[in-house]
Amino acid sequence: MTPNDSHIFVQALSARDARFDGVFFVGITTTRIYCRPVCPSRAARNQHRRFFSSAAAAETAGFRPCLRCRPELAPGCALCDAVSRLASTAVHRISAGALNERSVGQLASELGVSERHLRRALDREIGVSPVELAQTHRLLLAKRLLADTRLSVTTIAFASGFQSLRRFNSVFRERYGLSPTSLRQGRVARSQSHERDTVALTLAYRPPLAWDALVALLRADAITGVEVAEENRYARTVRIDGRTGVIVAENASGNVKIDVSLSLLPVLMPLLARLRHLFDLDAEPATVDTRLEQGGLQSLVAQRRGLRLLGTFDAFELVLRALLAGRARPGAGSNAVVARVFSALGQPIETGIASLSHLAPTADRIAEAGPARLKDLGVASRRADAISRVARIVADGQLRLEPGSDALGSRDALIEIDGISDRLATTIVMRALRWPDAFPASDVSLQRAAGVPNMRSLLDRAEDWRPWRAYAALHLWINGEDRPCAP
Repeated sequence: MTPNDSHIFVQALSARDARFDGVFFVGITTTRIYCRPVCPSRAARNQHRRFFSSAAAAETAGFRPCLRCRPELAPGCALCDAVSRLASTAVHRISAGALNERSVGQLASELGVSERHLRRALDREIGVSPVELAQTHRLLLAKRLLADTRLSVTTIAFASGFQSLRRFNSVFRERYGLSPTSLRQGRVARSQSHERDTVALTLAYRPPLAWDALVALLRADAITGVEVAEENRYARTVRIDGRTGVIVAENASGNVKIDVSLSLLPVLMPLLARLRHLFDLDAEPATVDTRLEQGGLQSLVAQRRGLRLLGTFDAFELVLRALLAGRARPGAGSNAVVARVFSALGQPIETGIASLSHLAPTADRIAEAGPARLKDLGVASRRADAISRVARIVADGQLRLEPGSDALGSRDALIEIDGISDRLATTIVMRALRWPDAFPASDVSLQRAAGVPNMRSLLDRAEDWRPWRAYAALHLWINGEDRPCAP
């Protein structure tokens, strides 16, 4: 949808339909404030409304975020709604902090285009420049931390990606017309726990959310010492850009509540982006569920409404686990070799939580260890060679498995590696790049769960599930979860 679909937006505003939360924003011309479609404030007249496809577009047009509905808490837009691959990739990288310590030129070079082309693509697709988009993400995160934590203004400035306190104060006052400290007056911050050295935040999503199903999948796949899932909670060790710590997530009051180690505040922006990816919180479940029901999966959808496509916190971690276990589908489980390699080559970390004792191995660490060390740990020779090769190309930056990257190109690059099948590569890309239409039709367990005799029959049936075949696959896998997956 675009801002030209005003009749749809008007209906969504009248109903305060939560399914449109984050899909668009409405600016009020009389107050110069922009809101989410679920804002509880009294609705303005139609002639005083302007519709925007993003918070960045609203702020670029001179509107300030509403203090009641807080646009910074809105769910993000689904990947399938992104317009061009370049713009989509750039938006993902910028929202994860790609411009916090680097220039637009460096990001453009990383994406393989000129700086001018990148600027032109973003302006054409979302109506803002890369710098304006980054600025909006920083300010919205800062506003959120000011309202919800007891962190100092200086800490918040740097956690939000600003390089100096002076710049933070200047931009905040220029954009919002007030100082950061004045925003806090009269508000009670509720999240910091000095006893546990954590800060609590929330991640919004469009309901429904099959959280129990997500936790069950995470529990089945949990790697001893790195992650743990129990009841309503999921916890894991984290390493991003040299910063280490722990996160704990649980579903509460319509949001995913997360506790984050204070040591991770300097990388908070990429951390939040990774968690949203892991839990697929930017999905539009009503749209997905409706399409799958129309495609004949009514009974499966009814059992798990709002099922999300479980992503990954770290792409190389997923690849390593998949190659060690011989499968990448969510909930397929771990094995002794996975636990042994992660324990032997992962870095020990003190977390204060007995069940979380070390970090997952990095691509650099695996590449340095080489296939001989992997074979010593019980990894089959062919898989050890494949793991070492993937580790080298990931460590060298030749392969980037991040949301927004070229899904088909990444899959083909993985398939070229001896020991990685089409099924395995497709499932890795499905989760690492959040590819909603990925479909490993050669997976025998998937064919069996769908009740078809072969891959051709499964592909024919799956046409009715497009462009959400990955979600259909997950429903089918869960339904036949105790059946072995072909290697």
